Amino acid sequence: MNIIDAQKAVDTWIKTHGVRYFSELTNMAQLTEEVGEVARIIARRYGEQSEKESDKRKDLGEELADVLFVLLCLANQTNIDLQAAFDKKLDVKAQRDHERHHNNPKLRS
Repeated sequence: MNIIDAQKAVDTWIKTHGVRYFSELTNMAQLTEEVGEVARIIARRYGEQSEKESDKRKDLGEELADVLFVLLCLANQTNIDLQAAFDKKLDVKAQRDHERHHNNPKLRS
């Protein structure tokens, strides 16, 4: 599924199951909450913090999908074609960062 189709799928879900979109401010707060859940898993699973027994059952993929869902809601609400924005950003980053990353001694193995 591409980003355009994902935005359409989220919009259909909202209209079928969600009644309406939450406000942009509510969704921004929800996005922050979901990113926090991703951060908690990563900090405990891949960082120095110990992982609680309850954290071990959390699915990182599911939490990342929650972030994506809310992000797609925000894009829909603000009339952003996220596919076009992402494609443009990828081109900008490829042109701007190609030499910088290749010349970064910290990235050499």
